[in-house]
Amino acid sequence: MEKIDERIPGVDLPLMSVSQSRGVIRRSELTDAPQRAESLDNYKVCRADDIVFNKMSIRSGAMGVAAEDGLVTYHYEVMRPREGTDPHFIAYLMKSSWFTKELIKRERGIGAGDQANVRTTEVPFSVLKTIDAYIPDRAEQRAIAGYLDRETSRIDTLVEEQQRLIAMLRERRDAEADALLGSPVQARHTTVKRALRPLSRPSVAGLGVVTAFRDGVVTLRSNRREGGYTFSNTEHGYQEIRPGDLVFHALDGFAGAVGVSDSHGNATPVYHVCEATAGDDLAYVARLLRYLGLNGFLATQAPNVRERSVDFRNWAMFGRLPLALPPVEEQRRIVAHLDEQNAKTDTLIAESERFIELARERRSALITAAVTGQIDVRGVA
Repeated sequence: MEKIDERIPGVDLPLMSVSQSRGVIRRSELTDAPQRAESLDNYKVCRADDIVFNKMSIRSGAMGVAAEDGLVTYHYEVMRPREGTDPHFIAYLMKSSWFTKELIKRERGIGAGDQANVRTTEVPFSVLKTIDAYIPDRAEQRAIAGYLDRETSRIDTLVEEQQRLIAMLRERRDAEADALLGSPVQARHTTVKRALRPLSRPSVAGLGVVTAFRDGVVTLRSNRREGGYTFSNTEHGYQEIRPGDLVFHALDGFAGAVGVSDSHGNATPVYHVCEATAGDDLAYVARLLRYLGLNGFLATQAPNVRERSVDFRNWAMFGRLPLALPPVEEQRRIVAHLDEQNAKTDTLIAESERFIELARERRSALITAAVTGQIDVRGVA
């Protein structure tokens, strides 16, 4: 392959992007309003059959073969196949696990030495040139690329079907919640401050940190994952949370971060920790608040709406939120029904997600086996 850095000021060509799933496509296919720089003079030209890849995310498969001439930003490298080289075969080779392992060896040398940052290491063409690979003759390259086109397309179709099934299951789950929580037949109209009482407990030394996640689960962080969190240097202002408390994230509740805690721990003061004052079922109230957040109602009631957050840290503001609560026995019946139905739906979703994971593993293994000669594709229809 040969590195290409062609720039033609004033040329009229479409802007191109690289998608992990779709390869090199027009940017207009990814967004209805693609942004354009004031000047495209410094953009690189890619020609049909050139390989284009993102230097920062090559390991995640952000590469492909251009189907037409276009313009790409400096974030991309453009490579042109030399005589006797099929670009589609090379693209599959670069997506193989064998190639990824070779990249990792070199990334450790060009990065800062921090293993955690390997995935974001920029990989220029000069690094790719150091990878020695066996390239069969052009006829076999085409045969392998054609075989992988067919087989990966079949796998991708199966994955898309499972993704549509997951979307349908989630829509059905949301529709059932809407039917049961959105407009109860019998309801007393009240407010958060009349239904809930805020609790204020000091933190307890030695307990873990409790978090309200956007899927409605309130649990110790360690129950979800060990890393990836931001921790405060001190626990000043933290509060104790006990199992059975209703917990509402004042900045993230609009996105579903509200539920009943299953854990004993401490949490930051950004949470409202509550108990019922009128005998209402806390699991129902939590579900109702989550429903009101996800359907956009909470955002309309917030005093301050910022990008990615809706601010309800002020208890008086939060307490004014209106609630329509059915009789307590009906609340409990609805919670039990939704728990049962959601458990079934979640099982089906988990099965589909596992299928997708296995299909992608199969796809990756197939690509690697084909481009490294582990399977003979000659004569395969």
